[in-house]
Amino acid sequence: MIAEAMADGLGTPPLMSGSAEPLWGVDQEGRWVDALAGYDAAIAAVPSGRLVEHDTWYRAVLPTLLASRTPGHVLHDEMVRITEWKMARGVWRAPNLMLVRSNTPNDVVNASRSAAEHIPHPTKPVTALVALKGVGAATASALLAVMAPSVYPFFDEDVAAQVPQLGPVAWTNGYYAKYAAALRERSAQLSAVFVRAFTPVMVERALWATRATAKRDATS
Repeated sequence: MIAEAMADGLGTPPLMSGSAEPLWGVDQEGRWVDALAGYDAAIAAVPSGRLVEHDTWYRAVLPTLLASRTPGHVLHDEMVRITEWKMARGVWRAPNLMLVRSNTPNDVVNASRSAAEHIPHPTKPVTALVALKGVGAATASALLAVMAPSVYPFFDEDVAAQVPQLGPVAWTNGYYAKYAAALRERSAQLSAVFVRAFTPVMVERALWATRATAKRDATS
């Protein structure tokens, strides 16, 4: 396994605009819905040439491809593109991308099938995927967030920085397990009081969009 140790180190405190309460602690549905609605604009504002294209494919096309396969799995080129989406939204790491590309098509199919078969176990699907070269917990979570959005949020350090009690970000399976559990718990709390369900993936995207917008506003 090639861990994502090349990633950035510690998370940073959440940015807020004015005196607004951090989104994590808010129970008002309107705040969360508005934050999630800002995701597309936040994606479009990222200075990455293909992120909008990758994100559209990731959210609109990939789920349909996975749903058409039993058991669910991805092909080699899809795993590469998932990695490109993840890096375009965060930090581009060419050596890791080369490692992902070096996996054989059979290895990718077998690892992703194994991951799908272990859903909804909190850790076994991640373990199956990180056996691939260049794939760490964050890249594994990018696929799992599409396979089972009610269980596995995408692992993002700017989101982790907004979650109380998690501590400094560590790109490990254990840290991701705590991160995912925290977002599942918050998802359940919000869904219990909202008109519509708010999945862990929706929680992650709302938090990421809020953070990305605050960072952009702070530098503009």
